[in-house]
Amino acid sequence: MFAAVLFAAGLHAQDTTKSKMTSGKSSHMKDCYMMKSGKMVMEKNGMTSDMTQNVTLSNGTIVMKDGTVKTKAGKTITLKDGQCVYTNGKISTMSSSAMKSSSSSKSKTPQ
Repeated sequence: MFAAVLFAAGLHAQDTTKSKMTSGKSSHMKDCYMMKSGKMVMEKNGMTSDMTQNVTLSNGTIVMKDGTVKTKAGKTITLKDGQCVYTNGKISTMSSSAMKSSSSSKSKTPQ
């Protein structure tokens, strides 16, 4: 009976670790630097804010606040509206529905 209790406890511990790893990976991939309506914005942890300075990613890619991206290999890319650079350096185009949902997460100031 003692062995059965240890075996069950071991399975529970493995389940917890697996779910933590999965949730960490998915939130990391959502963080990006995006060209939106002609301005660079940063989306981190579901919140969107204006990009105020150039950023160097862990792979050496530089994302500039004017929308220029320079890869470590020396290639220069200018982002178009809707394109984003993820924290791993991958460039992607967001769908219009995803762009609308990210704009709703930004706090709006009264004019």
